[in-house]
Amino acid sequence: MSTKQDYYEILGVAKGASGDEIKKSYRKLVMKYHPDRVGESEKKSAEEKFKEISESYAVLSDPKKKQLYDQYGHAGVDSRYSTEDLFRGANFSDIFGGGGAGGFEDLLSGFGFDLFGGSSRRRARSGEDVNFEMTISLEEASQGLEKQLAFNRYVVCSRCNGGGAQPGTGKETCPTCRGRGTISSGMGFISFAQTCNNCGGAGQVIKNPCLLCSGSGREKKRKDIKVTIPAGVDTGSVLRLKGEGHFAVSGYGDFFMHINVQPHRLFKRSGNDIVCKTKISVIRAILGGEVEVPTISGSAKMKVPSGTQPGTVFRLKSKGIMGLRTKRPGDQFVEVEVDIPRKLSFKEKRLLNDWAKIKKEL
Repeated sequence: MSTKQDYYEILGVAKGASGDEIKKSYRKLVMKYHPDRVGESEKKSAEEKFKEISESYAVLSDPKKKQLYDQYGHAGVDSRYSTEDLFRGANFSDIFGGGGAGGFEDLLSGFGFDLFGGSSRRRARSGEDVNFEMTISLEEASQGLEKQLAFNRYVVCSRCNGGGAQPGTGKETCPTCRGRGTISSGMGFISFAQTCNNCGGAGQVIKNPCLLCSGSGREKKRKDIKVTIPAGVDTGSVLRLKGEGHFAVSGYGDFFMHINVQPHRLFKRSGNDIVCKTKISVIRAILGGEVEVPTISGSAKMKVPSGTQPGTVFRLKSKGIMGLRTKRPGDQFVEVEVDIPRKLSFKEKRLLNDWAKIKKEL
C-alpha cells in the first residue's frame, strides 16, 4: 500500500475539483512555498514541499494521468510513468496568465527556479517608467490643453552607446556562472537556482566599465516634452507617451501622466454632464422670463416659465464637458433656487399687501 500523501490533499482541493480550481490552488501554493520566498532555515522543507505540490499538479492537471490516479491511486501512475515523465507532459506554461510558454517560466525564473535544467537567466527589460502627476482645472479638463514639461531621465550613454564597457573593450562570459546567470543546486529533474551574485543574472561581466556611466550603460539628462491633454479627461485619467521613460538595456520605458481635476466652486461633474445651482428672484419665478446662468465655457441664456418652483431643474443641452471617447458634449443641469428678499421697502410691502388681499390671504 502506498505511503504517499493524496495529491488532492496536498493541493487542498476536493476530489471532484475542476481544472481551474486545481490550477488556482497550485498557483497559491507556489507563491507560498517557493524556496526563494522563505528564510534560510525553511529552505530545505520548502524545497520538499514545492516538489510535492508540483508533482501533484503535474498529475492532476493532465486529464489522462488524472483519470488513472482517480481510478487506481498512486499505483495507477507510478506503474506507468517515471517521475520525470510525470512532469514532462504537465502544462506549467499558463499557470500565471495563460500567455503561452514563458508566463510561468518567467515567474519561476524571477524566483530562481528552473524546470528540467532550462536556463533561468534574467531577461533584459525595458527601462523604468516615468510617472508624473498633473492637476488641472475643470475648465481645462473641459476644453483640453497643452503642457510643456521638463524632467530628468536616464538615456543611453553617449560614450559607450549603452553597452556599459569602455569603448574598444567588451563584455566577457561570467566565470562564476559560465554565462547562465544563475548558480543552481540540483534536485534531479527540478533544480533551484540563485541569481549569480557576480554578474547579477546577466551572464556577462564588464572588466573595463565605461568612465562616463560607470558600466550602467546610461546617463541622466534633462528632457523637455509637450503633452497634449485631450478634452474630457477626469481625475484618474492616465495619459501614456510611449518610449519617453528611462533607458535600460532593452529600450526605453514609458511616460505616464496621472490627471487630477480640481473641484470647482460652482460646478459639479457627473460623467460628461455639469450640475450647478442658480438663484432667481421671486418675481422671475412667478412671472417667468429669461435669466443668465454660468456655464463651463462662459454663460448662457435660460428660459424660466411662470410659476417656477424652488428646486426645479432645467437642462441646457450640450453645455457640459466633451466626451473623451465620444467627442460629444454632455449637458448642463441647472437647479433653481428662489431668492427671498430679507428687507422690503414701504412701497413693496404695500403692493404685496394689496396682492395678499386679492388672494384673500389677509
